[in-house]
Amino acid sequence: MFDAIRNNKRIVQIFLVAITLPFAFWGVESYVRNVGTGGDAASVGGSKISQQELAQALRDQQERMRGALGREFNPAMFDTPEARQAILDSLVTQRLLLLHAGKSNLTASDDQLRLFLGAIPALQEDGKFSMRRYEQVLRTQGLTQAGFEAKLRQDLTLQQLVSAVADTSIVSREAAERVLAVQLEEREVSEAAIFPDKFAGLARIDAEAVKSFYEKNRKMFETPEQVRAEFVVLNLEALAQEVAVSEDEIKGRYEANAARYKQAEERRASHILIQVPKDAPEADQKAARAKIDSLLQQVKKNPNDFAGLAQEHSQDPGSGSKGGDLGFFPRGTMVKPFEDAVFSMKENQTSDVVRSDFGFHIIRLTGIRAEKGRAFNEVRAEIANELKAEAAAKKFAEAAEGFSNMVYEQADSLKPAAEKYKLALRQTGFFDRTNRAAAAPLGGNDKLVSALFSEDAIKNKRNTEAVEVAANTLIAARVLEHRPAELRPLDAVKSDIEKKLAAEEAAKLAQKEGEAKLALLAKGENAGLSWSPAQTVLRQGMRGLPPEGLKAIFKAPSDKLPSHAGVQLPGGAYVIYRVSEVRPGKAKEGDPRAKAQAAQLAQLSGSEDFNAYLVALKARYPVEINKAALEAKERQ
Repeated sequence: MFDAIRNNKRIVQIFLVAITLPFAFWGVESYVRNVGTGGDAASVGGSKISQQELAQALRDQQERMRGALGREFNPAMFDTPEARQAILDSLVTQRLLLLHAGKSNLTASDDQLRLFLGAIPALQEDGKFSMRRYEQVLRTQGLTQAGFEAKLRQDLTLQQLVSAVADTSIVSREAAERVLAVQLEEREVSEAAIFPDKFAGLARIDAEAVKSFYEKNRKMFETPEQVRAEFVVLNLEALAQEVAVSEDEIKGRYEANAARYKQAEERRASHILIQVPKDAPEADQKAARAKIDSLLQQVKKNPNDFAGLAQEHSQDPGSGSKGGDLGFFPRGTMVKPFEDAVFSMKENQTSDVVRSDFGFHIIRLTGIRAEKGRAFNEVRAEIANELKAEAAAKKFAEAAEGFSNMVYEQADSLKPAAEKYKLALRQTGFFDRTNRAAAAPLGGNDKLVSALFSEDAIKNKRNTEAVEVAANTLIAARVLEHRPAELRPLDAVKSDIEKKLAAEEAAKLAQKEGEAKLALLAKGENAGLSWSPAQTVLRQGMRGLPPEGLKAIFKAPSDKLPSHAGVQLPGGAYVIYRVSEVRPGKAKEGDPRAKAQAAQLAQLSGSEDFNAYLVALKARYPVEINKAALEAKERQ
């Protein structure tokens, strides 16, 4: 698993998914840096958001989208002022919340941090949090425990702040049922269609109309500019295959870091929990304390009854059914008062009452696993992979600069770079700017494709710069052949234009006749239409019913039946719908859809509340946006 982590950095994605807030928090590190200058992208309450932060957030989001969409990812979607505006808005939102949290002295507790980390599967062994695995993952990603936990604490703090606003909206059952009733409305509908084929012979297209269409839509008849390119790829994976580590290096790392390869002491405990928050009313506190004291007396009289009492009385849903058993765990996984008690006890000893944030506990220590070192053979492969990853990263960092310089300085050929770094010279087929299937080996990178269509690349056949198309992946390319855009002659496309114009004219005639018949129906007259058998139409839509038709059916008046509505569909047919019956929707009592509807409405209401909250924060911490930063392209 850790090989995959090192090669693909998947663990970072796990952390990001786990701590995602209810809105787009892009650029996790952006709000912990403040290096803005006069060219900053924005200012929030005097705190600067730099151009570098905006560019980094853009790159971070591009990588996340690339991982999610794969080959469907198009970097061009981010190369617009609108995309940069969306990302800058998310950074502003982060900064607003962070400032307000700081001013309000809000923070996530140590216990919350432990619980969150303990729930991440990637940090567990045998279903329990593993400090050894946690430390190893952080080292693999080049993170320190203090730095990562500080950022995580900030994320959890902001999540609580957002939840306090966005997750507290309440929607009445009556409102949810009314909305659901509208969604459940049914209509009995017949239809009659007027197809454009009926008017195919009536359309007359003259030569002047064809010529006019051709002149006005010349772009439609251009064969787009195309190029065929050769390229080389320098990436971390290729360099990692060339890295070898010696047995002495592996042993040296093991001996120098012996403390890393120790299995920390673990203890197994069972407990009986009576839940009561620390801020509960005094009467509730006293009642809970009385109950746990009574249970403690029973345990002292009959220690062997502990499991049975836990099954009957413990309010911990996870362990109660198992006689209170929590399994083995190391230090750092339980809340502090609980952990302090467990690690101060002797095996088979039962504690007095212990108070934590969750309530009152009686704890029984049932097992101890002493600290032990992991044998060299057990960790050899792990250490070898670490050393290879470190060496490959160093080698890539060194090679990347030299590779970039070489393709730039020896711009008339990619061969020198290919030979020096032992890279294969590869080629694409012909592709244009928009239809780039043949350019897929270039990583779908819009910047690289644009560079290949530049004047320098086409006319002078110069190498493009080395472009980072993915994490630790550089590509440089060079145009081999170029086909300029070419306008197809009128004679070659005349027939296609005539067919298109004839179809458009037939559709207009179908619409004209349909609207005339609809007008007759509105007057109560016979329009001479052939109606299909009536069918029940649901507001949620039905297979075979186009969205335009569904919208027209439910816009038809229901106060006087039958009522009629008409719409022209994309294929040119004009369809008239006759609504003969309307059955109002009614949610049955206990209908689970009403509960789901209430949750959806509450979410929408919460979103509105949160937006209003942001407006108030912007009034308190003024926001200034540098519009020029949104127009500027990302600087590599």
